Amino acid sequence: MPRSLNRVILLGNLGQDAEVKTTGGGVSVANFSLATSRRWKDQKSGEWKEETDWHRVVLWRADSVSSFLTKGKAVLIEGRLQTRSYDDKGGQKRFVTEVVAESLILLGERTTGQETPGNGIPADDDEVPF
Repeated sequence: MPRSLNRVILLGNLGQDAEVKTTGGGVSVANFSLATSRRWKDQKSGEWKEETDWHRVVLWRADSVSSFLTKGKAVLIEGRLQTRSYDDKGGQKRFVTEVVAESLILLGERTTGQETPGNGIPADDDEVPF
C-alpha cells in the first residue's frame, strides 16, 4: 500500500477560455478555471440547493487541445494537486493551489445536465493525448 497519494479527478465545465502560453523552451501550457457543482435536497425546506466550486487547472503540452478548451466545455480531468508560492507586486508572499492535469477527456458542452458535441471537437469521451 502506498504511503501517500496525490490524485484528483474532476468532471466540470470551463469557466472561461483557456489562457495558453509558451515557455522559453517552446513548451505550451494552458491555464483555466473549472467549475464543479453538487446538488442536494435541503432537509428542512425540501428545496434543492446547489453549490459550485472553482478549481485552477494547469495543463502542460497543451498545443494539441488548446483550441478546444473554451468556456462552457465539459471535461474530465485527472491529475494531482500542487501548491506553489510567489511574491506579489507588493512583496507579499502568496500561495496558490492548482490541479496539474495529467489526463484530459473532452466531453463537449453541458446544457441542463446533458452533453452535446461542440463544433469540431473530438467525439464524446475521446481521450486527448498531450
